[in-house]
Order: sequence, then structure tokens, then C-alpha cells
Amino acid sequence: MAVNRDADASRLAAKSLAQDDPTGWFEQLYAEAAAGAAIVPWDRDQPNPMVVEWTERRASNGAGRRALVIGCGYGQDAEYIARFGFATTAFDISPTAIAEVRQRFPESAVEYVVADLLDPPAAWRDAFDLVVESITVQSMPVSVRDTAIANIRRAVAPGGQLIVIAGIRAEGEQVSGPPWPLTRSEITSFADGLQIVEIEQNPQTQRWRAEFHRPMP
Repeated sequence: MAVNRDADASRLAAKSLAQDDPTGWFEQLYAEAAAGAAIVPWDRDQPNPMVVEWTERRASNGAGRRALVIGCGYGQDAEYIARFGFATTAFDISPTAIAEVRQRFPESAVEYVVADLLDPPAAWRDAFDLVVESITVQSMPVSVRDTAIANIRRAVAPGGQLIVIAGIRAEGEQVSGPPWPLTRSEITSFADGLQIVEIEQNPQTQRWRAEFHRPMP
């Protein structure tokens, strides 16, 4: 019998949203997973292949540059980005996730921190040469999406790059979620103050991959 990897996330998200708490379910999910009572559906042994392909092609030299990984979870993407020489900061709203990732990578050069995408540290504004957003925004309900997207693009330093990976949703399509994939208009909204470099659709994986650049002043 196939395991529904999204079942625990859906159950906890529904309960959290019913309490008008759009992000509280992340810690609940990671805490239950740590106790062996739930599955984190995005847990994987390798970095996201779309992050891998893009980084090797577009951002292979991170020496002297800073990177920020949004909603890092168990750290595979952050560890991969750090291999390219980026001084990498990665964060998650879940203290349990951050405790787990530090145990998984005890010798890591990545700075793992607990932080909230809806209220990030002020020092992160305009601070990172590379910002990696992979499937975090789509795990947040539409009610907080504008705030999340705005905070992500604000983290990009002048001359810096932003890569966004998310599921594809048609304009006007209703989904129960999580996840709540992004429409093209939501993808392009990352470009407020940034330049669109490219927006790709992968029909096999049903994923967007978009790159943005903040011009130098």
C-alpha cells in the first residue's frame, strides 16, 4: 500500500489554519517527525535537482559571496550551496528542524538559524549575493504569500541573484493544500525591484524555476 507522504502535513496544516496560525504547523510536523509519528514530505537525501542544475550552470563561484537558503528544513540544499564557497546562512521557522540539521551536519560551515520568513531579521535586508527559495512559499497559504515573497526579494543584495523553485498552479485554480503551488503572476511578483532573468516551466516535474537579478544602484 502506497504511503501518502503529504497526509501528516495536510492534517497539521488544516488544524493550524483553523486556529488562524498559518505557519505553526511546521514546528508541529517536525516535532512529530522527530518522535517517529509523522513524515516530512519534502525530506530527501539529496539537494533539489533543479537547484543543482541551476547552481552548476549559473552560480558556481561563491568565493567572497553570501548566500541565504529560505526554509532550509533538513539542510540538503544549504549544504550543497556551501560547497561552492558561499558563506551560507540557512533558516527555518522550526526549532526542531534546526536542531536536527545541526545533528545531521555537525561539521557544517553553514550557519543554521531559527527565523520567521514573515518577520526576518532586519540585518538580512539587501545582504545576500544569492538567495535560494525552493518550495517554501508554496507551503504557506495564499493569505501570507505577499509578505513572504516581499521578504525574500528584500534579502537580495545589489548585484545579487534570486532563484525560485515552486510547483505550478493555473491562474484562478483552487487547491486545498498544502502545498499551494504558485501561479505565473505570483512568480513574476518576485520581480518587484528585481529584473527577471528567466522563468522556466518543467512539464515533467510540474515546477517553475525562475531567476531574478537586483541591478547595482
